[in-house]
Amino acid sequence: MPPSVPVHVQFAKILSQPKFSSKSRASGEYDDGTKKLRRMILTEGIPSDQDPTLRPRIWKILLRINDLKADTYLDYVARGPCDVREKIRNDTFRTLATDRGFKERVREDMLVRLLDAFVWRNHDRQEKQQLGFTYVQGMNVLAAPFLYTMPSELEAFYCFSKFIEESCPLYVQPTLDGVHRGLKLLDKCLKIVDPELFDFLRKKKLSAEIYAFPSVLTLCACTPPLNQVLRLWDFLLAFGVHLNVLCVIAQLLLMREEVMKEASPMKRLRVFPELDAVQVIGVTVTLVRDLPADLYEELVRHPFEP
Repeated sequence: MPPSVPVHVQFAKILSQPKFSSKSRASGEYDDGTKKLRRMILTEGIPSDQDPTLRPRIWKILLRINDLKADTYLDYVARGPCDVREKIRNDTFRTLATDRGFKERVREDMLVRLLDAFVWRNHDRQEKQQLGFTYVQGMNVLAAPFLYTMPSELEAFYCFSKFIEESCPLYVQPTLDGVHRGLKLLDKCLKIVDPELFDFLRKKKLSAEIYAFPSVLTLCACTPPLNQVLRLWDFLLAFGVHLNVLCVIAQLLLMREEVMKEASPMKRLRVFPELDAVQVIGVTVTLVRDLPADLYEELVRHPFEP
């Protein structure tokens, strides 16, 4: 396509191709159209300011959302509070609390309803799947981008459910096993890509468990601004949640100089600087090339393979 064609028009043209049928998405393989989408997400980014319909459509394709069963969702909602409603309510009121745009678009009752429904869904499915799911810490923040991005609560529910159950199921087990594995892998990867920074933090008794837990748990959704989180999630949904570990390292490298000047670096690491998705993605892509193949394979598998 000629470079003079606006990016949002290029995306729209790819999305209009008949290859994006539910049949092609159900196969589990990336078709040519999806490959083009992924490439454009990496090189151009989704221009949602020019066409707000693009991101929800693309996220549903990347997550292979084929069915939106409204009756099923309404049935879950009709059941009312799930058995962990109190735990959900303890978290939902503070979800992205400082982001006015989020608060204007996503009410707390929407978040509570979606999370209740997710618990009911998995209450019904427990016998059919190896891993069980309930509400755990951080799930409210993982649900937030879907409710903000999708045109309807129904779409947000199915996107969130598919994402949790298939992309990062180990991140939301009661033990947060995937998160802790991600943090250990962060230390391993940092030791390879920047041994000097790794040694500096180790001497200060700072491991990833101490300074990177929120960023790994929430896939960087805890670091504002939200529009940059969404851009980063475009990349993670296109290329894999496992890359979030490298995105956190990328943020460390971008503030490396300030961190290494500090006698007490935790002062800097307690709150990461505002997210710049394009910079973070650029550094992340270069980091992938620096990792040994076996370590990268471990990274790929850690969110979903016990």
